[in-house]
Amino acid sequence: MAHHNTVFSQLLKLVSRHEFETLAKQHHEGQKLRKMSRWSQFVALSLAQLSGRSSLRDIVSNLSAQAARLYHLGAGNVTRSTLSRVNESQPYTLYEALFHKLLSRCHGVAPKHGFRFGNKLYSLDSTTIDLCLSVFPWAKFRRAKGAVKVHVGLDHDGLLPSFVSITDGKKHDVTIGRVLEFPADSIVVMDRAYTDYSWFNALNDKGIFFVIRQKRNATYRIVERRDAIKSKGLTCDQTILITGANAKSCPGPLRRIGFRDPETGKHYVFLTNNFHLAAKTIADIYKSRWQIELFFKCIKQNLKIKSFVGTSKNAVMTQIWIAMCAYLLLAWIKFSSQIDRSLQQMIRLLQLNLFERRELLPLLRGDPPEQMNNVNHPQLCLL
Repeated sequence: MAHHNTVFSQLLKLVSRHEFETLAKQHHEGQKLRKMSRWSQFVALSLAQLSGRSSLRDIVSNLSAQAARLYHLGAGNVTRSTLSRVNESQPYTLYEALFHKLLSRCHGVAPKHGFRFGNKLYSLDSTTIDLCLSVFPWAKFRRAKGAVKVHVGLDHDGLLPSFVSITDGKKHDVTIGRVLEFPADSIVVMDRAYTDYSWFNALNDKGIFFVIRQKRNATYRIVERRDAIKSKGLTCDQTILITGANAKSCPGPLRRIGFRDPETGKHYVFLTNNFHLAAKTIADIYKSRWQIELFFKCIKQNLKIKSFVGTSKNAVMTQIWIAMCAYLLLAWIKFSSQIDRSLQQMIRLLQLNLFERRELLPLLRGDPPEQMNNVNHPQLCLL
């Protein structure tokens, strides 16, 4: 019978220790850590993400139960007090940097978005994570409520979170949208919360296309009408100019497309600066924005970003960025090995088998156990 390290150990080997330690030195504050390393912190908090552990005591107890296998994880013993102190004091920017390292590798193996056009396609949105203001006083949101916001620009090539910004709950969505640097000729799809006519004009000047739902109180003048194919659900296809107070902010022409969803009967009106794609394609692009809602649902239901093991801003940010890293590790495995399972299914399988001595890829593919020992796989290396 072939020997295998634990599933968790095989997963962590996808991260180069040399690259990690280099980043750890760059993102270190204070005296040298004596009782635990940043890698041990990463192992402990990654365990929390993939196994659903919800407290420091729970994480440490689970690691203690697997003490004999910590050697294969490259980690040492972890105590609750030391883990808490490192979470509070050592910069979360280490895991933000690790996230971008992993993201660059994922881009190389991610599948394309599925539309016929070659433009990059992004969905832009945010999700709010509620916090108790008395426990997290730094996260002021409303009078008696705290929150942080995770702003994401989701790349539809592989549904990867290519742009991530974590702010307090008060930060407006469009404020983050304005500072993001999308590549020229890309298409950015967003909801009405991102309506800002001066930003639309800036995107147009940079050669970036956008698709957004029109606000009901928008004022405009129709300068051209095109035939709309009623059988495809289209109700109008017009060229308009913005009028009223926003006329100077967005002086160029925009395209206004009406679409009635045949399944729900709901009517949508979209604004875009793309005059080349078919009107139905514009409607389909906006429909694809639902993928970012599924992304938020995935990380909230399957990873630990709703309950936190620390109360400081640094501890919360550390936990969220490690969750994003865990998401990218699984995405890379899925793309590079062409596993026909959703990320949610992969996470559930890992939760049940983290410390089993089984081969990782056959487990995630669902190969029968008797076949696992007869299949050899090349060593995976992400970084």
